[in-house]
Amino acid sequence: MKDFIAELKWRGMVHDIMPGTEQQLAKEMTAGYIGFDPTADSLHIGSLVQIMTLVHFQRAGHKPIALVGGATGMVGDPSGKSAERNLLSEDILQHNLSCVRKQLEKFLDFECGDNAAEMVNNHDWFKDFSFLDFIRDVGKHITVNYMMAKDSVKQRLETGLSFTEFSYQLVQGYDFYWLYENKHCKIQLGGSDQWGNIVTGTELIRRKGQGEAFAVTTPLIKKADGSKFGKTEGGNVWLDPEKTSPYLFYQYWMNASDVDASSYIRIFSLLSKDEIEALEKAHAEAPHERKLQQALAKDITTRVHSEEDYEMAVKASQILFGKSTTDDLTSLDERTLLAVFDGVPKVDVTKAALEASSDVTELLSETTEGTIFKSKGEARRLIQGGGVSINKQKLTDPNQKAEFLLLQDKYLLAQKGKKNYYLIHVN
Repeated sequence: MKDFIAELKWRGMVHDIMPGTEQQLAKEMTAGYIGFDPTADSLHIGSLVQIMTLVHFQRAGHKPIALVGGATGMVGDPSGKSAERNLLSEDILQHNLSCVRKQLEKFLDFECGDNAAEMVNNHDWFKDFSFLDFIRDVGKHITVNYMMAKDSVKQRLETGLSFTEFSYQLVQGYDFYWLYENKHCKIQLGGSDQWGNIVTGTELIRRKGQGEAFAVTTPLIKKADGSKFGKTEGGNVWLDPEKTSPYLFYQYWMNASDVDASSYIRIFSLLSKDEIEALEKAHAEAPHERKLQQALAKDITTRVHSEEDYEMAVKASQILFGKSTTDDLTSLDERTLLAVFDGVPKVDVTKAALEASSDVTELLSETTEGTIFKSKGEARRLIQGGGVSINKQKLTDPNQKAEFLLLQDKYLLAQKGKKNYYLIHVN
């Protein structure tokens, strides 16, 4: 078996490790779990750190368990939160759980024998667990002093912490205990902000089950410039292509700084140490080629989405930032086209108005209501100077007929100068 801890260490993915963990992993195939938050119907790239931890765990010959918190999602973990979050209904949670499972299946092998991945839902063991049974069978083993000492509790005492959130560490601790008793799970993995909740579980296993359990946490990812990882102006970068298009997903990694790319490629890719060091050397010799970012974006976009989505994202990037042709543009699907030109000025034109346009000059000035050119004279001058394109086809004659193949049967892309794009929606 591969050395799981050694693999995480060279990748910069170890923050805390409980004594005895490495010995346990060396002794036998071990089951370990990570909990995933089901408060949305998609995971985002912040979850990728933990997904990759489970991927390496399975590749090292151990059994990964993904716990999706159908019960704890109804409570809310106070760790790293400044306020109590809204609680979700069971219907919404069940939908979210189904979506999250489909995403995890892209990374973990659920059908490979003894160390096949497994998904569990803590609602299954909490749904019939009465409050009185819980405080009698679980609560008596953990003191209030122990719970109050946790950073996740202390940081919220001044602003207010509900009993619901205060009890969260007991609920998560019982998850670990239940998995220890029923799935022979001996290790919990998670982000460094989960350390307090995780050790509550190991303590419960020690006191209630007279057993021994272990823990490993990963560092919280921070960008070199201090801004939050996984966030853009539009919000979270999601794994669901309907929430974050493959093109925007690809661009997020392409836009990483050199320092961040060196860190990210270790954490999020499956490239080997030798491959990464060779890439870093090549990148240092020609930083402008951005070889690190290219390798990073290709590896992650392909695994999260598909090879086809990656190629579409590359083609879309070339349309904006490099040389491209009308054929490249027409090959983009509508989702990618709209993602690429999200934020550019858009103008609606009816088919009748397009057909009534006498020439491209009229189309780009009067028919598009002055959005692209304020006057026919301005349009004529720039067309004659070779500074105007429709669908990446340069215009040379201001009197040319306004007859063009519509992209996806409803769009025209106008370009004025090098950087000014306009999307004409023909309806």
